[in-house]
Amino acid sequence: MNKIKLIKKTIDGNSISPVLPEKVKNYLIDIDGTICDDIPNEQPERMLDAKVYPEALKTLNKWYNDGHIITFFTSRLEIHREVTKKWLNKHGFKYHGLLMDKPRGGNYHWIDNHMVRATRYDGKFTDLVEKNVKIQVFK
Repeated sequence: MNKIKLIKKTIDGNSISPVLPEKVKNYLIDIDGTICDDIPNEQPERMLDAKVYPEALKTLNKWYNDGHIITFFTSRLEIHREVTKKWLNKHGFKYHGLLMDKPRGGNYHWIDNHMVRATRYDGKFTDLVEKNVKIQVFK
């Protein structure tokens, strides 16, 4: 597992949450339908045999090797953690963390005090490119 040195900043002498170095990204990656076949929680017997998306494996492992943080964030339930880890390891995914129990249903809107970028997977997993788009912000 890569070790990332976090930068701690202070404001008025108070410690704040650590911040990653500017060029290091903290990727949160969905599993089902993004790096493999879309397997619903109601069919956990299919999870171990889900077909991997080779482009996802190649790209995510490249990002990991480049020093970025890879965390899988899935709607799979906590009871699916071991089968999920087994599948990830079987296919050779390199990662730092696995977060279970993401809310189901899509239409996610993430509000955070840190900058958040989102990229919708639409059938092609490659390096990311910059593009100007319309976003929603607070008034």
